[in-house]
Amino acid sequence: MTFPQDLIQQLARELQGSEKSRVQVEHFSKRFPGMTIADGYAVSRAWVAMKIAEGRKSIGHKIGLTSRAMQQSSQIDEPDYGALLDDMLFAPGDVPTARFIAPRVEVELAFVLERKLEGANVTVDDVIDATDYVTPAIEIIDARIEQFDRHTKAPRRVQDTISDNAANAGIVIGGRKMNPRDLDLPWCGAILRQNGNVEETGLAAGVQGHPAVGVAWLAMKLAPWGECLQPGEIVLAGSFTRPVPARKGDVFDADYGPLGRFEFRFA
Repeated sequence: MTFPQDLIQQLARELQGSEKSRVQVEHFSKRFPGMTIADGYAVSRAWVAMKIAEGRKSIGHKIGLTSRAMQQSSQIDEPDYGALLDDMLFAPGDVPTARFIAPRVEVELAFVLERKLEGANVTVDDVIDATDYVTPAIEIIDARIEQFDRHTKAPRRVQDTISDNAANAGIVIGGRKMNPRDLDLPWCGAILRQNGNVEETGLAAGVQGHPAVGVAWLAMKLAPWGECLQPGEIVLAGSFTRPVPARKGDVFDADYGPLGRFEFRFA
């Protein structure tokens, strides 16, 4: 199925309304059983374009579903991706809970680019060469489309997640900025504490064996659209921990060892 433009715009408006009202919408894939992954990206792009028309600015991209387990559970064989916009970026400290519906926190590395990455053949070395620095990043994911159907309790499908800007809602950047060649990237690890308790630990090798793999994949994925990864953009390489639900008042401590440590609180 290929959604007509009027339906793509309608669903994008539903997502925009959901984000503003903090009331989730039902699964698109249930309402339109023939929905494809391409339809999902079309809706996501229309929603992002809507936000940019309202004054937001693009600052980069996020890559999701990077672990083998997540891909198998979503019944796909590659990651997904979404857009990062300027109002999604937070410094360590207070994060406004009222911005989100059902926020969850993931531990990642961010690649900040110095040079353009484009084309159909991009390697891990190309990514390293094009990167200005790597820095710790926390992604805040959210669900404008409900995670579980309100009637059947069935989980949403990957088409829904992709429509929902690959679940992206926020990013907290802290810690040190380091040259990727000074790091053994797969061995970069983190400890995530929630209200003083260790909630998650992980290594960046959990992201397809090497966190730059997803960045190369994204550059190649954008090529058929005539797009590329631009200098100055932030690229979230994918989570190497499970998502941790967050509530108002929760304090998170993200400890990346040599890459630094920072705290943030859902205020």
